[in-house]
Amino acid sequence: MNAITSFLKQKRQKFLELAKIYGANNVRVFGSVARGEANVQSDVYFLVYMNTDDFGLLQRVALIQDLEALLGKKVDVATENSLHWYIRERVIKEAIPINKMNDCI
Repeated sequence: MNAITSFLKQKRQKFLELAKIYGANNVRVFGSVARGEANVQSDVYFLVYMNTDDFGLLQRVALIQDLEALLGKKVDVATENSLHWYIRERVIKEAIPINKMNDCI
């Protein structure tokens, strides 16, 4: 397990609390973090399910800003529907739920 993964595990409860505030659940990581290839310069990519249809650009930006403040790193947040069709299936397959990171990484 690398330092980034360990750090994310320590912060996962805060991630879940922030997600709940914004109406998101099923918080997952994907990309280099999910593959165990992340380093200190890696961005962190989150995939979430939104409980409401009114999760617009302003809410997404606010959630990203809060997550970046928590982590001190560049973050992006996507929903399954916001992913480009070309990468959607791969991202969904590789995404790891935050609450199961101990088991997977």
